[in-house]
Amino acid sequence: MSTRTAEHLPRPAAAAAAPLAPAQAVPQERILLSAPDVGPVEEEYVLAALRSGWIAPAGPELDAFEAEAAARTGAAHAVALSSGTAALHLGLLCLGVKPGDAVVTSTLTFAATANAIVYCGARPVFADVEADTGNLDPLMLTRALDELEAAGQRVGAVVPVDMLGRAADYTRLLPIAHEHGVPVLADAAESLGAAHAGRPAGSFGEAAALSFNGNKIMTTSGGGMLLTDDAGIAARARHLSTQARMPVPHYEHEEVGFNYRLSSLLAALGRAQLTRLDGMIARRQAVRERYRRLFAAVPGTRLLGQGQDAEAPAQDNAWLTAVLVDPEATGWDSGALAGHLAHMGIETRPVWKPMHLQPVFAGAQAVVDGTAESLFRRGLALPSGSGMGEAELRRVEEAITAFLTRAGS
Repeated sequence: MSTRTAEHLPRPAAAAAAPLAPAQAVPQERILLSAPDVGPVEEEYVLAALRSGWIAPAGPELDAFEAEAAARTGAAHAVALSSGTAALHLGLLCLGVKPGDAVVTSTLTFAATANAIVYCGARPVFADVEADTGNLDPLMLTRALDELEAAGQRVGAVVPVDMLGRAADYTRLLPIAHEHGVPVLADAAESLGAAHAGRPAGSFGEAAALSFNGNKIMTTSGGGMLLTDDAGIAARARHLSTQARMPVPHYEHEEVGFNYRLSSLLAALGRAQLTRLDGMIARRQAVRERYRRLFAAVPGTRLLGQGQDAEAPAQDNAWLTAVLVDPEATGWDSGALAGHLAHMGIETRPVWKPMHLQPVFAGAQAVVDGTAESLFRRGLALPSGSGMGEAELRRVEEAITAFLTRAGS
């Protein structure tokens, strides 16, 4: 376990070539990692919103979407925004993050988490993750906060990230942050519909951010939401999201705001998706179970998060399923499998490249022990969309099985 700056960290080895790809790929439509799952219900809701005349970022569709999302997550207030990144940005501002602050977050995340911190003029401090789940490690969070406190550095917030649809261990993380007097903004971009300790994802911390990007568990095409139990935070987020316009007849602005509100049409799409959310989660969980069975007899492989439900009170929405590969045990690595599947027209993606290895954050403070780097090298996300039909899923299974057979697994 060490605190290192990014330029001194070892880079993952390049993925091996894919010698096991079949000689000739079958020309078929590409299977995507997580395509939007929309249909007649969404068409009905959006058409009704369009015909109502309410198409701007205001009106009954937006109000209803916020109320329904709040009810689903157990939050007292919800503010629908143009992206999950906007939700993170406003969440940090509303928690009082200031220029020069340090903000501790997981190193295993998408760039938006760290970018939102930089938007505030703060600096991200990256902490490592748990090997079983890929979520922020409470021990590493403690180490990071202790080191920052010893250095006299003000910490504006802690931002845990719910990795691939599994809520972080807030039972342990929240007391650590609060013992240091630091508020928590939960990056729940990937975890809508998941739960931890009997509580829905999005209900933890002083505030939480959701994403409704096109590849998420549910989508509004592009969009996000800030959730909170604090009426003051919700009111300020709404104010800032509408260019900080003051409530007077003319345009009056006392501070810089943002054009971050979600449109009514996209809110209608979100309302339709919420009615189908449980079914979409069930489908993704069924897809994950198929992958679990497929890799169960393959030594040196496991699914990220596999086996954790028996040990911790968590429910995963199975947004993406990632397989971890130990090449010393398998004789092949995740890059070889990815190459084979790409040759067969099947999209995959490595697990997030850690933020402390990203060139844009070279020199950033990182409290790491190599776990995230290992997950990046070994992890591969597989097609997981709820809209994937049986024929497509079987095609993926058959392609993986062919690879494993040729690899001698």
